[in-house]
Amino acid sequence: MRRSSSPLTRLTAVVAGLVLAVAGAVTLATPAQAASLTQVANFGSNPGNLAMYAYRPDNLPSGAPAVVLLHGCTQNASAYFTNSGWRKYADQWNFALIVAEQKSANNATSCFNWFETGDTARGQGEALSIKQMVDHAKANFGTDGGRVFVSGLSAGAAMSAVMLATYPDVFAAGSIVAGIPYRCATSMINAFSCMNPGTDKSPAAWGDLVRNAYPGYSGPRPRVAIWHGTSDTTVAPLNAGEARDQWTNVRGVSQTPTSTSSLPGGTSLEVYGNDAVRLYRVSGMGHGTPVDPGSGADQCGNAGAYFLDTICSAYRDAIFFGLGAGGGDPTDPPPTDPPPTDPPTTPVCTTASNYAHVVAGRAYQSGGYAYANGSNQRMGLYNTFYTTTLKQTAPNYWVIGC
Repeated sequence: MRRSSSPLTRLTAVVAGLVLAVAGAVTLATPAQAASLTQVANFGSNPGNLAMYAYRPDNLPSGAPAVVLLHGCTQNASAYFTNSGWRKYADQWNFALIVAEQKSANNATSCFNWFETGDTARGQGEALSIKQMVDHAKANFGTDGGRVFVSGLSAGAAMSAVMLATYPDVFAAGSIVAGIPYRCATSMINAFSCMNPGTDKSPAAWGDLVRNAYPGYSGPRPRVAIWHGTSDTTVAPLNAGEARDQWTNVRGVSQTPTSTSSLPGGTSLEVYGNDAVRLYRVSGMGHGTPVDPGSGADQCGNAGAYFLDTICSAYRDAIFFGLGAGGGDPTDPPPTDPPPTDPPTTPVCTTASNYAHVVAGRAYQSGGYAYANGSNQRMGLYNTFYTTTLKQTAPNYWVIGC
C-alpha cells in the first residue's frame, strides 16, 4: 500500500510543494485529428502509485523520440497536456508524450514528492514509476531509448531534476522551470528553505549530490535547460544559479558562460560549455511557465494563472532537445583542434547576431543552429535574436567569447 498523508504532511505539502504552471502551445501544425491523451494501465510495478498518460500523434513512426512531462501542484496530466504546447510540437515533429500524474493520496496538493528521499532515489518510489513509464513506451510504442527527454515545471521541475540525476542512462536532456537543485531537500521541513530563500552550496557539493544518485556511473550526462523568473517569490531566483552550478559541475564545464544573448520577453540566455547547460532568466516574471500566445513559429501557450506571457519556453526546449527541424542528434559535435597557425597579434572580437555571423562568414549553420568556423563550437539558434561574441584566433578560426 502507498503511504497516506498525515494532517501535518498535507498542511506542509501545500507550502513545500511547488505550484506549477505549464509551458504553452504553438500553432505551427494542424493537430492530429484522431490521437488523444490516453491513460495507460499496468505499465509496471509502479511503486510510486502514479498514473501514466500517453499521447502518440497520428502516424507516429517507429523509433520516434519521447518527452516525459511532469505537472506541478494542483495540476493534473490533462491540464498539463492541454496547456503546455507540447502537443503541437509532437504533432509537427513526430514524437511521443508521456505525461505522469500525481495522486492526491500521495500528496494532498498533488505535488510530486521531490523532497522525499524514498521518491527521489534510483530504483525507488516515484522516480522508478516514471522510469517504468519510459520502459513501457519503448516496449509498446517503439520509441527510441536514446532520445528520451523530460520537462517539468515547479514541483515537476524538481522531479525533472530527480530523473536527470537518478537516470542519466535514460534521459538525454531535460528542462527545469522554476525548480530546485537535486537533493536540496530531503524532507518537507527543509523544503521550505530550499524554496525560499534558497540554499547556497559550492558547485562541487551540488555536483556530488547528483553523482551520488547513481554511484559508479561513468556514461554521458544529460544536457540541461534551466528557466526562472527574476521576480519569483515562490521559488527564489537563487535556485536558478544553484541549479546552474549543479549541472555545469556534473557536466564538467565552467560556471562562466561561453555566450550570452537577449531573447524576446525580457529573457536573457546564458550558454555554458558546448551548449551543455542553458540558463534562461526572464526579467520581471513571477512563478510560472513562460508562454507567448500567438501564431508565430516561436509563440505558444495561453496566458493565465501560472502561465505568464513572456516567451514560449516549450519551443526553445524542443529545439534544445534536438526535436525540431527534423530532429537530429542532441549531442554537440566536438570542437576541432586549432590549426597550427600563429594567432593575430591582436585577436579580432565581433559581437553580432548568429544570423549576421553566418552571413559574414564567421560561422555556418546546420540543422537550425549556428557553429563558429574553425572551432565548430555551437553558438545557439541560427536567427537574428541570438547574439554571440566571437574571437578570431587564426585565419578563418573563431571561438566563442573574447
